[in-house]
Amino acid sequence: MASISLTFPDPLNVSLQIGDTAYYVPTNTKGGFLTSQQSGNTNEETIVTIGVVTAINQSTNTITIGTNSLQSHQVPTTSHYIFFSKDNKVNLSTILGYYAKVTIKNNSTTEAELFSIGCETHESSK
Repeated sequence: MASISLTFPDPLNVSLQIGDTAYYVPTNTKGGFLTSQQSGNTNEETIVTIGVVTAINQSTNTITIGTNSLQSHQVPTTSHYIFFSKDNKVNLSTILGYYAKVTIKNNSTTEAELFSIGCETHESSK
């Protein structure tokens, strides 16, 4: 299995985990990014799957991504927007048990406002 190591200038997202899938899209000059559906050009790159995150180094802001076959179109450049998704087989569930404890942390140096928190509940036993 081939792998790619990516180092970022800013701290990594705290929710990034080993097993997440990494993707990239090209950015545009206005600061956003486009997919071929938005640009109308079917030859332009769309969302490209890089591979699965296999290692994370928070101190150096580096992630290692494993790919089945490393192809040139899978290697992102500094002009690409890189993002990740969770495996919904593992990360899609409701709270189990009779109670839950939640800790919310703001690791930013600036003030943040929390608009809403919600939780799905249902009675599982009587």
